[in-house]
Amino acid sequence: MDVKHTATQIIKYVGGKKNIRHLEYYATRLLFTLKDNCLVDIAQLEALDRVIGVEKADQCQIIIGNGSLSIYDELLCQLNDLSDHEQDMDVKDKKWGADLLDFVMSIFQPLLPAVFGGSILKSILLFSTMLGLISTTNETYQLLYIIAGAPLYLLPILVAITTANKLKVNQIVAVSLVGALLLPDLTTRLSEGAKIMGVGIENVPYGSQVLPAILAVLLYAEVEQFLIRVSPKPLRTFFAPMICLLIIVPFTLLVLGPFGYNMGSVLSAVIFGLYAHIGWLAVAILAAVAPFMVVTGMHKAMVPYASANLAKTGSELLYLPASLAHNISEAGASFAVALKTKDGHLKSTALFAGISALFGFTEPALYSVTVFNKRVLYSVMFSSFIGGGIAGFFTLRAFAILSPGIASIRMFINRGHAMNLRWAMVALVASFIISFITVLVVYQEDRVSDEVKRAQELETTLTSPVAGKVIALSDVTDKIFLSSMVNKGIAIIPGNGDLLAPIDGVISILFPTQNALVLITEDGAEILCHIGVDTVQLSSSYFSSDIKQGDQVKQGQRLIHFDLKKMKRDGHDTTVICLVTNLDTYEVEPHNISRKVATSQAVLTLIPNEQ
Repeated sequence: MDVKHTATQIIKYVGGKKNIRHLEYYATRLLFTLKDNCLVDIAQLEALDRVIGVEKADQCQIIIGNGSLSIYDELLCQLNDLSDHEQDMDVKDKKWGADLLDFVMSIFQPLLPAVFGGSILKSILLFSTMLGLISTTNETYQLLYIIAGAPLYLLPILVAITTANKLKVNQIVAVSLVGALLLPDLTTRLSEGAKIMGVGIENVPYGSQVLPAILAVLLYAEVEQFLIRVSPKPLRTFFAPMICLLIIVPFTLLVLGPFGYNMGSVLSAVIFGLYAHIGWLAVAILAAVAPFMVVTGMHKAMVPYASANLAKTGSELLYLPASLAHNISEAGASFAVALKTKDGHLKSTALFAGISALFGFTEPALYSVTVFNKRVLYSVMFSSFIGGGIAGFFTLRAFAILSPGIASIRMFINRGHAMNLRWAMVALVASFIISFITVLVVYQEDRVSDEVKRAQELETTLTSPVAGKVIALSDVTDKIFLSSMVNKGIAIIPGNGDLLAPIDGVISILFPTQNALVLITEDGAEILCHIGVDTVQLSSSYFSSDIKQGDQVKQGQRLIHFDLKKMKRDGHDTTVICLVTNLDTYEVEPHNISRKVATSQAVLTLIPNEQ
């Protein structure tokens, strides 16, 4: 079935052109936002030769795999006669849930390695104290515990990076804006009652807070766009960042930061008000909403209340018991996902997230398992509610401010309350078992995840063979040479004279002039790397090779050195061309066009055509 016919059939079976509001392309997926999802004929779509699977939720996701980019291009051609009104999203009817989920995933998922590292290190340290291997008063323990807390404390900066990346704004400026909130000098001034132009600034603890950081970068994205439009080009490089620092940091200190923190304070006041009227049920409610509070950082507003109650009465009956139920529920849910999923990466991720949650650190579980799966989230909320209800009903008391978990269970021990530890264990076990069983029952694997994984495993990624600015092949001056290959590669305006291997492979051809070579990958892709345009007549004085024909090379290994300065001085075009020569075997997807790249960055993705 040819590409044009496939695209026509896809349009037909998603309800026709008039039913399509928006179309996006992501890796091997075609993402349709439709006016009416009921018009989608899943059976007919899945019957198409090139379609691997279909998933219909907020968006209709069609998994194509090989050749997906060519089908996407054809779909755009066939849809280009739609009016702007039909193509654009109607604000009233927009399925904003899918966009919000994509935004949240883009922000939090890249944080997982750092958050996991810190949380697991903390868990190991706490477990070591349980076994008596090390004392909490040991200086090494204390230093390591501080180090392990770095990723969570620096969450505002990490979130600034990922949010800026999602919004396509300058990450360095975004980090500077948010990093200002964590400066020790500023923290000291805030605690002393600082003012800006006579207006008092609320003393907000910004460490570990993600909401103020996200709001600040969102504002920065809007302000930067405006400044780029109005700034003179010669001044734009430094003028826009300066104005952003001048405007956004004070505005965040005065408005955005207190707003995010006070949302938690208001919620805390509501919870404590409920506790005064309905008693133990408030503990259950707090435990149920804990996932939302922790993921936004609003739970930090509960700590002053808990500390004050502990200092006043000697125990705390609301926040810490609710946290015990929530933390252990996250652990049970993560272990259930690890047991049930067939995805190897998710299995290991969920397993370590569960271990971390058992020790009281739930961020890994929230950011990798709970938030992105409604069934898991609802299961955690349900089990947290039950566990929190048990803790509240039996008036469970905490006697220390710690993150509740199996290593800190001693925080519930007190000679004057002999049954307290027993009720803590009942709440802990109930939260874990209910969460674990509920997730085992309701959790469903993405129907198309295996097909997507297999399709993506077929893809091959090439890094840039030389540092510099990537341009499209259509912008290269040698039109005759590239006329039949314009969609099969990229070109780079080099910043240095080192040509590196873009992928592992074997050198099948090394030109006598050493200005070009052909590399064959393990999968059979033939990659031509050519230095300069019309350089075949140049002498070998311009080029020196580090390899010979038949050599096995590794990605990033230097292959050829060329005298960039001499070539420029003698008036030669130095553009480096990288393309696929076995044209019928692969679809080629370029990356980072019109951007400067390092040799570690991807510039091409090769997708095998169906045979």
